[in-house]
Amino acid sequence: GNRQHTIQIGATPEYGKEKFYERFDRELELIRERFPNANYVGIADGAKGNWAYLSERTDKQTIDFWHATGYLGKAAEAMFPGKKNAAEKAEWLDDPCHKLKNKIGAATRLLKELEDFASNKKMAATNRDLLNTAITYFSNHKSKMKYAQNQKENLPIGSGVTEAACKTLVKQHLCNSGMRWKENGASSVLALRSLAHTDCRWDQFWSKVGQYGFQLCA
Repeated sequence: GNRQHTIQIGATPEYGKEKFYERFDRELELIRERFPNANYVGIADGAKGNWAYLSERTDKQTIDFWHATGYLGKAAEAMFPGKKNAAEKAEWLDDPCHKLKNKIGAATRLLKELEDFASNKKMAATNRDLLNTAITYFSNHKSKMKYAQNQKENLPIGSGVTEAACKTLVKQHLCNSGMRWKENGASSVLALRSLAHTDCRWDQFWSKVGQYGFQLCA
């Protein structure tokens, strides 16, 4: 259940993410050649594009646990609004978060609880919209919220490694005060940082350059 190796890749913003997905696919092909019988799990937040990509390339999909609990937090705000309900809100929120993480089938039961609350309570329009947002999120993704089963199988439930890479690979170098980047410059920096932040890649890159040379563009 422990992480053995991490490959980091990054790309500059682009519509459709085609270049990034091409690079990701090449990495996956190399891994599949080496580990053809491995179990592939896709983890991401709720963005639709993530799942359109991951569902075709992984055996199991899991939505990030902390994104899911964030929507439970929104539901709690809608169900127990205001300072006078703060204690009740905190008490309610702790229980479903624990159940979601540790009880099989918890996502389905929580969705039913949220739907029942929405149908039986008179709520302000803003609170009802907030609760409906959480209901829609759980309706769309409850099949990807099998956190208790994942933990029994020593599979991850969070995308923290990816979130951390966004900071260390991109933001720490490309988003400092006063920085401005063009496409080619940012792409080159990201390529170099991807090599440097992935174990063994930096030495492999220079070994290949030393063996085959490097073609310069006119």
